[in-house]
Amino acid sequence: MPTATSLGLPNVRGRVPLLAALAIDSFGGGCAGPLLLLYFNKVADIPLGTAGVILTVATLFSIAAPAAIGLVIDRVGPRNIVIGAQIAQGLAFTGFFLGRSPWLLFLCALVMSTGQRAFWSAIFSLLADVADEGDRDKWFGLGGMMQAGGFALGGLAAGGLLAIGGDAPFLIAMAVNALTFYLAGLLLLRLHPSHHQRTNQDTGPAPLLRKDKPFLVLIGANTLLALCTMMLGTAVPVFISEALPVPKWLVGVLLAGTSVVLATGQTLVVRHTQRMRRTNVMVVSGVAYACWGLLMASTLHINVGLIVPLLILATATYAFADVLHAAINNALSAAMAPVVGRGKYLSYWQYSFTFASVLTPVFFTQLFEVHHELPWLALAVLALIASGTIYALARVIPNSDAQRT
Repeated sequence: MPTATSLGLPNVRGRVPLLAALAIDSFGGGCAGPLLLLYFNKVADIPLGTAGVILTVATLFSIAAPAAIGLVIDRVGPRNIVIGAQIAQGLAFTGFFLGRSPWLLFLCALVMSTGQRAFWSAIFSLLADVADEGDRDKWFGLGGMMQAGGFALGGLAAGGLLAIGGDAPFLIAMAVNALTFYLAGLLLLRLHPSHHQRTNQDTGPAPLLRKDKPFLVLIGANTLLALCTMMLGTAVPVFISEALPVPKWLVGVLLAGTSVVLATGQTLVVRHTQRMRRTNVMVVSGVAYACWGLLMASTLHINVGLIVPLLILATATYAFADVLHAAINNALSAAMAPVVGRGKYLSYWQYSFTFASVLTPVFFTQLFEVHHELPWLALAVLALIASGTIYALARVIPNSDAQRT
């Protein structure tokens, strides 16, 4: 059996610039993303709760981006949208590096969140465009692996920077992330995928999508699971730095360890769950996210000597949940989408991540200030609600949509 086949890898010939761009972009994100709330708090001297509100409101203003992308993606092609999103995010982090005013930081956060929404609304259509026949799930998995590998290295860099102390680590992280966005955009200029413009019958504001109630409910359930995925980079660095008596460099090790699992496991998950319905895989991921939340809350109530082992167990639980969710969720949305208007469906699917990114900063910071364990307990409850919803929804989703294509 060929090595690529045994590992569940697709044919990558001619598509290396895309994979390199994903890895480089994610390295910067892994370096700067986990430090963003701390940057607002330590460098710009903005209270943690206020920083969470600023990021949430900025993301809220970008909430229309997936709908806008859905209207134009099949005309201009996802590659061009992804390139524009990378440049916009590079400009935002350049602003973070230079600015200190709350209003300037809010503006940069708005540009950053809009760029993020545009990127995630187009990247899976781009991966679908470059995939050979029958390789779509594999490309979703491989794209996630490249991003996770870059994020792992970036997470280690973030942990190393935290050990330095002072303002320099945060400024370095902002500058590095800006440069990686610019470089990723330049690399994507070398990619020339084929993309079919949408037909005339697919004009207007997603007429099929508005009537697709199972898909809309699934977006809602996936929002809760996406909230779990975003809590790792947003909440864990602050939680470990401010609430636990452990070394700050542990943040980088835990983030990197999780990313290594994602970088090596997604295509294997796709291969070894071929006989399972995608909905069932997502139910399992939700239960595992709930266990992660409970384990994180437990770190506040055990002997100091057991905190690090429990954090490692919790992180392993998160990694298990996240590798399942990352490998499956976008493939499920693509399978449920009609052939005509697939780009629009995938753009709207990103609303689950948009809503989660709006909620995450304020969800964590406000609950964290009430009681340090409260965000994790609330997260566990929400993850179980998501799993129950998807389990019930699976009965009305056709097998052809929930199984592999």
